Amino acid sequence: MLDKLSQIHRRYEEIEMRLGDPALAQDQAAYRDAMREQRQLRPIEEAYHSYSKLITDLEGARELMMTANDPDLHEMAETEFAELRLKKDAMEEEIRVLLIPQDPDDSKNAIVEIRAGTGGEEAALFAGDLYRMYTRYAESKGWKIEPLDYSESDMGGYKEVSFMLSGEDVFGSLKFESGVHRVQRVPETEQQGRVHTSAASVAILPEVEDVEIDINPADIMMDTFRSGGKGGQNVNKVETAVRLTHVPSGVVVGCQQERSQFQNRERAMKMLRAKLYEIEREKRDSAYASKRKGMVGSGDRSEKIRTYNFPQNRLTDHRLEGDAKNYPLIEVVEGNLDPVITSLKVADRAEKLQSGAAL
Repeated sequence: MLDKLSQIHRRYEEIEMRLGDPALAQDQAAYRDAMREQRQLRPIEEAYHSYSKLITDLEGARELMMTANDPDLHEMAETEFAELRLKKDAMEEEIRVLLIPQDPDDSKNAIVEIRAGTGGEEAALFAGDLYRMYTRYAESKGWKIEPLDYSESDMGGYKEVSFMLSGEDVFGSLKFESGVHRVQRVPETEQQGRVHTSAASVAILPEVEDVEIDINPADIMMDTFRSGGKGGQNVNKVETAVRLTHVPSGVVVGCQQERSQFQNRERAMKMLRAKLYEIEREKRDSAYASKRKGMVGSGDRSEKIRTYNFPQNRLTDHRLEGDAKNYPLIEVVEGNLDPVITSLKVADRAEKLQSGAAL
């Protein structure tokens, strides 16, 4: 294990030297990538120093135990050696988790798409609840929220809504949210007080830079139309809204949030790059995912991942087990997602350790 940590330590020192080179600052993309890698390796670098000191202390206690002639000194060395051995075992377990290969997309910003599913107006209202839940969570994290596109329902919910979240480790925090979210409650449209079940789907996509995926401009068909939402004098007068169709894949994206056609096209291109990148990402991960249980990281958006039971004030994540699967619903929908997200991350790490993803 020390050999592996030493390799990463040398890589960390290389990055520090690169960051100290004024020439690197002239290349913003390379500088950003170096900073990102350094941030990802910093916990392992700290573990390297702690583990190295522990090994040195352990060897010192072993040597003292072997050479001490004084009985009291020998007993003290034995006690210290035993304590250090226990500490070493615990630290190695922590390091194994740190050495799990990190998803390179975890540090990226994310595009969130929410679509109403089965349930008509109630599903659209639930999609609106999910939108508010994620934006409140983003506000608590200090992330920037940028609306991209939306289609409102008659009762104030959303048939679909998409937005970008920018900040630290956004995708890594939210990537397990992709899937079908189911709600059980008495809808506003219900006159007899019966509990109905509706659903909405959530997709979390990492933001993708131009250089990360190559799109042939000839493969894109652009349509313009009049914005259907709030936007001042331009609404319903100027065709500022944009719809892009990637002909080879059939992927369609749209944006009507901005007042200019150029800005809407730029945002639509971000969404298109993210969706095409996600298609390639799923292909890349499919072979590895098939070897795992798929409890957490399957990313299958058709899979029901969570139930929001309002009558019982209970949120259940179906990928988790035991006490970790149920949470107070009202707290979560108000934006306190951290307990659920933490449990999902822990389960994912445990699953990767079991499958041998770490040394």
